[in-house]
Amino acid sequence: MLLIKNGKIITGTGTDFEQGSILIEGGKIAAVGEKIEAPEGARVIDAKGSWVMPGLVDAHCHLGLVEYGLGFSGMDVNEKTDPVTPQLRGIDGINPLDPSFRDAVEGGVTTVASGPGSTNTIGGQFCVIKTHGDSIDEMIVKEPLAMKCAFGENIKRTYGDKGKNPMTRMGNASVLRETLVKTCEYEAKIRYAGDDPLQRPSMDFKLEAMLPVIRREIPLKVHAHRADDILTAIRIAKEFDVKLTLEHCTEGHLIARHIAKAGVPAITGPSFGFQGKLELKNKSFSTPAVLHEAGVLVAIMTDHPVTPIQRLNMMAGMAMKAGLPFEAAIQSITINAAKILEIDDRVGSLEVGKDADVVIWSGNPLEMASEPLVTMIDGEVIYTKGTEDSC
Repeated sequence: MLLIKNGKIITGTGTDFEQGSILIEGGKIAAVGEKIEAPEGARVIDAKGSWVMPGLVDAHCHLGLVEYGLGFSGMDVNEKTDPVTPQLRGIDGINPLDPSFRDAVEGGVTTVASGPGSTNTIGGQFCVIKTHGDSIDEMIVKEPLAMKCAFGENIKRTYGDKGKNPMTRMGNASVLRETLVKTCEYEAKIRYAGDDPLQRPSMDFKLEAMLPVIRREIPLKVHAHRADDILTAIRIAKEFDVKLTLEHCTEGHLIARHIAKAGVPAITGPSFGFQGKLELKNKSFSTPAVLHEAGVLVAIMTDHPVTPIQRLNMMAGMAMKAGLPFEAAIQSITINAAKILEIDDRVGSLEVGKDADVVIWSGNPLEMASEPLVTMIDGEVIYTKGTEDSC
């Protein structure tokens, strides 16, 4: 049993405590409030002068799939041999011993969505994992999380250079539609067969992986930067009645009302750095603020390694500087991210019964000079700067 006391507690729910306490038992949050007495035998961390927050949630990255400093030998994020690869599973390429996992913990990031990149129309399955462990199977929070698909320049470049379909936006949309149609037909044959194995269609590895999408069990996790690509993704999702999350959503601020009307969430970013291709020309830290104002559920990503995973809080801070309210900025890297990933019953806020993923910060986590002093995952202190019993 562990008690954190005297900290400025930001719960992620809108109910905060200027000087509060958190009781942790069995890896879960047992109590949160202004004054909690330490049970007999409990370990106590005095967080006086510090901020206490939920562990940060990065809703889109490639952690463990692009390994630190290894070049080709550690590059397992894109299978550039086929534009349709839904059968790929992110967990089969993630190396939890990559040093970037330690960077995540030291940056206060305790949960991430990681998976394939964006060179294919359909890239494979994302998963949600905790950022500490030596076996990916023990780190999984949710798998599969979503089916990665992509629009825009990356696919055009990858397959245009090979002289094969898709090399245009029209071609890319048609490949996605064709795969969804084939999946619907495949499912119809399965339903028709019922319990008769002789009637069941021959196993199709790709279409089996797509069944959870058309059954609305998992969403399409759609890489889309340009406004027209975003709207094409929404159009196709409506045609096939599938769930959708918008990833990057770089020009979302230009069409915020359409995104809000569609009722789809947006995981924005990474807004930091060079505008390295044409579809990033309107990249802006103001995008989350505009989408939030329009009523869109917004999270902020690092897209690690595009932005280093440990800078997630900085990305939210820059969005706040560009107009996103403080509470919305905090929620964009905690509870909103968890809601979009549909894991908010476990992480994203400091509430009784949730996983005790807790970070103690030296100050306001959205200010550049602040840093994590203690990071806990499932109630275990994974990282500490200085002594553990005082911050």
